[in-house]
Amino acid sequence: MDLTHPLTEDASVYPGDPKIELRPHATHEEDGYRVTDLSLGSHSGTHVDAPSHTEPDGKTLDEFDVSAFEFDARLVDCRGKSAREAIRVEDLPEDLPADADTATDTDLLVFHTDWSDHWTTEKYLDHPYLAPETARWCAEQNLSVGLDALNPDPTPTENASEEEPTGVPAHRALLGSNCLVVENLTNLDRLPERFEVRAYPLALAGASADGAPVRAVAEW
Repeated sequence: MDLTHPLTEDASVYPGDPKIELRPHATHEEDGYRVTDLSLGSHSGTHVDAPSHTEPDGKTLDEFDVSAFEFDARLVDCRGKSAREAIRVEDLPEDLPADADTATDTDLLVFHTDWSDHWTTEKYLDHPYLAPETARWCAEQNLSVGLDALNPDPTPTENASEEEPTGVPAHRALLGSNCLVVENLTNLDRLPERFEVRAYPLALAGASADGAPVRAVAEW
């Protein structure tokens, strides 16, 4: 099952990030072949965040073995959450491990909010988010996070409230513990509770590998 949004010019991006641009560079009519000039940010579309995204000394994507992007995943149903509502620890399934020493075959929690229905619209920016304590709990369990939204933290918009956390505490809790974050997933309504995810990033290297688009695919 493909969990990936296509990279199109109307794709939702974090406020201030580069927009995706697709321009013909060569055409069949003029050159006898086709090449497209792509312009996009490293966090465009369905993508994975490296620790270096928020952590000055964090690992870049090329410092992870490719197997790090293969996950045993568990779906967390958060479809009852409304715009800009926090996902709290008590919203997690009760049978998830209670501490870091508890054995588990899950290494990725995928939060299903149904917010991918708003992809390419302004409403997409007002998604539910992980409360800081929820992100810390995931990090303590060594659980990476995926979600069908732009951001595990609240995305700044004019609809933000004073009660919301500021900055990127969910990112920092997860990435600071070397837990990966896969953002902008889609088609989560077609998944069973447990499945496998492959989310291999583009092979960026060095400082530029703070994140990269992925082709995220689920199998079960």
